[in-house]
Amino acid sequence: MLWKGRRESSNVDDRRKVTGGQIAAGGGILAVIALLAQLFLGGGEGVDIGQVLQQAAPQESRTLSPEQQAREDERASFVKVVLADTEDVWDELFAQNNAVYEKPTLVLFSGSTQSACGSASSATGPFYCPGDNDIYIDLSFADDLKNRFGAAGDFALAYVVAHEVGHHIQYLMGTTQKMDRWRQQLSEVEFNKKSVRLELQADFYAGVWAHHNHKMKNVLVKEDIEEALNAANAIGDDRLQRQATGTVTPDGFTHGTSEQRMYWFRKGFETGDLSQGDTFNSPLID
Repeated sequence: MLWKGRRESSNVDDRRKVTGGQIAAGGGILAVIALLAQLFLGGGEGVDIGQVLQQAAPQESRTLSPEQQAREDERASFVKVVLADTEDVWDELFAQNNAVYEKPTLVLFSGSTQSACGSASSATGPFYCPGDNDIYIDLSFADDLKNRFGAAGDFALAYVVAHEVGHHIQYLMGTTQKMDRWRQQLSEVEFNKKSVRLELQADFYAGVWAHHNHKMKNVLVKEDIEEALNAANAIGDDRLQRQATGTVTPDGFTHGTSEQRMYWFRKGFETGDLSQGDTFNSPLID
């Protein structure tokens, strides 16, 4: 993605704790896998983000070399540009429907911080909190994407940010509020099915963003969509379950399989048409 020298969003709350060369280091994706295993094996009704955040493991500190600090700062600039691009695209798409896009805030943190959804840790990975309409990310997640998931490339991280922005779009459209009602009405298995459709729609919205961002700014390069699809494949429920437990339990899916996540991102990217993203009524999802 061609991003250097372009506008960075000002809707960023940078809480990274860098003091005396020290910065908190995450337990990374291993902690996420352990927590996913607990959830997949029957840990409550659906995935409660508050519980997930509260159960995150404590973090240790490490020293950043000048090279590591430079890479961290470059990642911060990159995600700020990505957020700015999401603002431009969603501003335009909302305006086409005579609506005003209410922008989320991106919270950058190192190790841990507080959100309206509970205490956030780098072990939880990036997430959107509907309680404060903020997106939380510890930039060390980019290392997890590359080293643990094999999802390298800057657009893998752009896809993750765009997916979380997709959850903000769902909040603005009232879909998140429907999920809250369903949580109280449905069994765990049935709610999980709704959760899968919610996550796949966020993947679709990420693809829609990529479509219009390139159309508006001509900033994508040949490898970008492949990097996004590789990331979507890497974090499918079936793949994560297999890595966590050695088995796959479809009733425990909450985000969709690798194949489903790639399909819906690709559909959003190829069509750019919001009307084709009704995952809740799609016969293609079990």
